[in-house]
Amino acid sequence: MSTQTVNRLSDFPSHIIRKQIAAVLEKVHDPEIPGVSIVDLGMVLDIRPENTHWHIDLAVTYSGCPAIDVIPILAKAILSEDGFPDTTVEMKISPAWSTEWISESGNEKLLAWGIAPPNRKSALNDFGKPKQCPQCGSVETTLISSFGSTPCKAMYRCDVCGETFDYFKCY
Repeated sequence: MSTQTVNRLSDFPSHIIRKQIAAVLEKVHDPEIPGVSIVDLGMVLDIRPENTHWHIDLAVTYSGCPAIDVIPILAKAILSEDGFPDTTVEMKISPAWSTEWISESGNEKLLAWGIAPPNRKSALNDFGKPKQCPQCGSVETTLISSFGSTPCKAMYRCDVCGETFDYFKCY
């Protein structure tokens, strides 16, 4: 698609274009979490034709997130580069985003980046604590700070390997 610009909504069936746009959005990474796309994070709410362009609604992951203004700019730039110059990208606060929307692939990418993914299935229903240290896999961890490198993360220390790491808090 990158060599051809889709000028009209009728160029291809809309379900095909939606899939192409979603594939392009996989290239848009959260600026605060390199390597994890907005698709991985479950931020893409809607991709729809609107008049003579495509409209994309993205969920705000955290109301105080400084990337709220940057993500639409990144998305529009990448969409334009890949043949979708006429798009509108809008951040939405409703419905409220949830860490439940992060894909399994997104959780794996968080872990690979050294960030403990949200703990959704704790036996103790302790959703505020990581399942394991992303460095050594130990379940013995200690909260250092309720806020990590960004407000949506908490800082933990592994009691076994001694490494500190971010934990993506549940919302």
